[in-house]
Amino acid sequence: MLALDPRHNLQVQDNPVAQAFQPLSGLAKRLVNEGIFSAEVAMEAAQEARNTKQTFIAHIIEKRLVSASRAASVAADEFGMPLLDLDALDLDTLPQGVIDDKLITKHHALPLQKRENRLFIAISDPTNIQALDEFKFQSGCATEAVIVEEDKLNRAVDSFLDKQNSALDDLDDTDLDNLEIDDASASPAEEELDNDATNDAPIVRFVNKILLDAIKSGASDIHFEPYEKSYRIRCRIDGILQEVARPPVNLASRLAARLKVMSQMDISERRVPLDGRIKMKISKSRAIDFRVNTLPTLWGEKIVLRILDPSSAKMGIEALGFNPEQHDVYTTTLHKPQGMILVTGPTGSGKTVSLYTGLNILNTDERNISTAEDPVEINLEGINQVHVNPKVGLTFAEALRAFLRQDPDVVMVGEIRDLETAEIAVKAAQTGHMVLSTLHTNSAAETLTRLRNMGVPAFNIATSVSLIIAQRLARRLCNSCKRAVNIPEAALIEEGFDKEQLKDLHLYEASPDGCAKCSRGYKGRVGIYEMMEMTQELATIIMENGSSLDILDIARKQGFKPLRHSGLSKVGQGITSLEEMNRVIKI
Repeated sequence: MLALDPRHNLQVQDNPVAQAFQPLSGLAKRLVNEGIFSAEVAMEAAQEARNTKQTFIAHIIEKRLVSASRAASVAADEFGMPLLDLDALDLDTLPQGVIDDKLITKHHALPLQKRENRLFIAISDPTNIQALDEFKFQSGCATEAVIVEEDKLNRAVDSFLDKQNSALDDLDDTDLDNLEIDDASASPAEEELDNDATNDAPIVRFVNKILLDAIKSGASDIHFEPYEKSYRIRCRIDGILQEVARPPVNLASRLAARLKVMSQMDISERRVPLDGRIKMKISKSRAIDFRVNTLPTLWGEKIVLRILDPSSAKMGIEALGFNPEQHDVYTTTLHKPQGMILVTGPTGSGKTVSLYTGLNILNTDERNISTAEDPVEINLEGINQVHVNPKVGLTFAEALRAFLRQDPDVVMVGEIRDLETAEIAVKAAQTGHMVLSTLHTNSAAETLTRLRNMGVPAFNIATSVSLIIAQRLARRLCNSCKRAVNIPEAALIEEGFDKEQLKDLHLYEASPDGCAKCSRGYKGRVGIYEMMEMTQELATIIMENGSSLDILDIARKQGFKPLRHSGLSKVGQGITSLEEMNRVIKI
């Protein structure tokens, strides 16, 4: 018996093959209708693509069920999208630095052209809506898809990423001499002092090379450290300091002078700490900012450069390391009309990136967003950022008072350091504003008692705080060289794994020597989180002046998962090692 399916205008037989054909996508049906392959083959290909985590188009082209050109033509016609021949396009004209390389690799899509506030994206799979959404989020532009052939897209993506990654490698000796540094504000006195100290080519070249090598290695900061008989330069890579150079100790003053001139500091002042910034332009489309601080020590000035990566502030929330439940809790709380989200953890635990990611989610034309930071690390388009300056009376509290007179929807306070700031933040959260801030505590439960110890009334804490996130950053194992490891079951249970978890564990350790793609067996970092939502039961305990242990006990009964549970989950998935998890989580 034949039945007409009005949705697809296809005749469906009452047999297993026809029933299996029903869930196929529009593109698969179109290919079947055109006689390229049968419904059974299409269904099998769709299932195999899901199993191998490929797109349907990529899979059928790889299996040679259809040519790349025919698939692109059918996809463009079926979805009403423009079709482009990538071979006719000069890849050197593609927009640079608009989309992060990781996002291009993840979605297998390529930015083609940026025209005013529109970004055209080359994709081979028109159903890849997530790519368009994430490209839109990161670029801040409206996105439009352009269909291209799968094989040509593969080559274009590889070529584009190679050029992006080789932008630094292509710098030759001449480039090291002529890197564009924004240091135009040097005074005549500084220029006179600078003549002998920093204008000689070897010092300029050496400092530029150290900065470029640090950027290429993914370092977060660079330390220039003078001692009595030696001089050491170290870079912090994936949270761990590593020595990279030992120049002669007699160069200490000349290196310090060069860095201070680049940072637009007074090079004649060596008695007090100084702050500055460097903006280094390494290509037409890419510039790197450094935040610089000097510190007078016994044997000279120690100088630390913090590398500020604008792309980290625009990471998609998926890149932070939340599990699905944590992802939902964070995004749901962000979109509440009022309340307070507090992110806690030690220095260097990724709190700022978590807050910036939340701000980017909220950053729309309909919202007025203001931040008070010390200092403003990364500029965010569309957000009013204030650099607090206590020397002139512009404190966090003063900035917050000013924000509340300008009808804000979202307010971010870099850190709640005192009772005055805490009280104004609480007031803002209670009067229709979403407030984001940080505190330096070890766990979510301790944050609530810390606010109470600062002098915030328990009732105000219970009615203003919506969510507390405690976090750490652990190094990711390198996928190219990580090694499987067997750990006795008794030891795993002692670490905190339960017997049910032991069935599906995939435990790995870092290769001691690492490989060409990583640093000592690790590459990149992943967040480990615990989240505590405010509930009626927790509010009651807070107003009864319960301790952090009382708060933790109630939260656990409601399903709260502590940091260690999240860390063990990352270990069990093979993302990080047990040794690394124990290094960053000592509770």
